[in-house]
Amino acid sequence: MKHKNLLVVAALTSAVIAPLANAGDVVDNRWYVAPFASFVNTGGDRAAQDGWGGGLGIGKMLNENFNVELKGFYQGFDKKPGVAGAEWQLAGATADVQYVFSRKAFSPYTVIGLGGMNTTLGAVEEASFIGEAGAGFSYELHENLLVRSDVRYRYNNNFDTKFGRSTDEFHDMVVNVGFVIPLGPKPVAAAKFEMPAPAPVPVPKAADCSTLDDDSDGVNNCLDECFMTMGNVKVDPKGCPISLELKGVNFKVDSAELTPNAKHILDIVAASLIEYPEKDDLEVHGHTSSEGSNAHNLKLSQRRSQSVVDYLKFKGVSNKLTARGFGENQPIAENLTEQGRSMNRRVELIWMGH
Repeated sequence: MKHKNLLVVAALTSAVIAPLANAGDVVDNRWYVAPFASFVNTGGDRAAQDGWGGGLGIGKMLNENFNVELKGFYQGFDKKPGVAGAEWQLAGATADVQYVFSRKAFSPYTVIGLGGMNTTLGAVEEASFIGEAGAGFSYELHENLLVRSDVRYRYNNNFDTKFGRSTDEFHDMVVNVGFVIPLGPKPVAAAKFEMPAPAPVPVPKAADCSTLDDDSDGVNNCLDECFMTMGNVKVDPKGCPISLELKGVNFKVDSAELTPNAKHILDIVAASLIEYPEKDDLEVHGHTSSEGSNAHNLKLSQRRSQSVVDYLKFKGVSNKLTARGFGENQPIAENLTEQGRSMNRRVELIWMGH
């Protein structure tokens, strides 16, 4: 008689299917035992009658979809009348993987199994390989008791031992009916701890825009269409810039050359114009007092306004800049006193878009 180590086959099968244990979220990972009875519909090559048997499985629920199980069984059936031989006796074991479609009361599943079997027919005994595939279901009667049944196709290779038949390969159908008995209480999901909702933080009431003037131009935020205008700029009723007198932008006597203090002031103006998002066209207006001839003053005011334009461009101002000289023709004070003449000698920045 030949004897082969069936546990080696089962161990190898378990090693192959072990990585499946990581699939899905764990909902029930209990061990279980599964006694069962079997009906064997024998293949035609055996020339045998159908038979009966039973066995026991020991398994573990891995996660939401997979079980693994080691199953041992014994089955027997008679030869057909008129065929030589005796009663067939089958004893074997498989390592099964079950894919469970859902963990509900009624749970259908598919199964594959690999293992070994010892076959005895009269004086002939042989260890062989078996593979099984099938489908079944379980139905939960209690958290520790389920009814289970499946139907499997079994392939059996006897390694050249034919048991008096024309082949060493047999194909059978096996119907198993039994119970699954999980060990221990059914896991219950732990109650989730939820942090208490924080006390509502009172939201400060939004300030009335009519009481706010963020850029201090004299037009409240409700009406202001040009936010963050430059300081000291004259604005229109919508808060958009109109003009800015460049106080302190002076020139050397009877010259268009800027004084150092004038350049310092224009540096600040240039930085503000570069930062301000609106790039309106600008004009630089130059004005003089009444000393000298009108023609001379007109040319002088034009040269001075052009000096301011050139300096602002040099500092990086990207607005379109135009120089215009008005000479003594637009006084804002009497030219009879030095104070009045000083007020008339001025440079203004004019926003053309407003």
